[in-house]
Amino acid sequence: MLSGSAILRVVLLIAAAAGLAWVIQSIWLRGSEPGTAAPAAMTTTPARPADAASAPSRSEPVRVVKPSEPAREPAREPAREPVRPVAEAPPPPAPPAAAPVPVPPPAAQTPPEPDPVAEAEENAPPAAVALIDLNTASLGELNGLKGGGAIGRAIIQHRPYASVDQLLSKRVLNRSTYQRIKDQVTVQ
Repeated sequence: MLSGSAILRVVLLIAAAAGLAWVIQSIWLRGSEPGTAAPAAMTTTPARPADAASAPSRSEPVRVVKPSEPAREPAREPAREPVRPVAEAPPPPAPPAAAPVPVPPPAAQTPPEPDPVAEAEENAPPAAVALIDLNTASLGELNGLKGGGAIGRAIIQHRPYASVDQLLSKRVLNRSTYQRIKDQVTVQ
């Protein structure tokens, strides 16, 4: 018995074969170039006039071209309608000309004065980080440590601490996490 995936493969294979057959057939029956052989299934019939319905029907011969026989007449293309030029839209009106903005001469421009607050912030030493006490900090404060992630519950479960190094000795944190947060915590 075939499994569901095997049946699906068979169906897809059949669909692919049908698609390939359709592509080959459409290429094969599309027509032939002058001087090349046409397929055996291709038949040609002369075009009937527009008033063929009113005229008595007469049987017209149908010529079958075999693959080994070269095509004797080129494939006729349907009459094409003449190309009509598309009316171009008029270009949009030009925006009204704005009056030029007067620019002061270079000598009149003065460099801006430095901002004393911005200059003080640039030259200031790095801001001191408020240290968090491992024994009294809340869960939110411990989880808010940069580079620590959600370590607050583990730190609270192993309290009290005599030093920051006990985070490693009590196996609360791994070494990489400890290295990231050790400068942000303290024990008092």
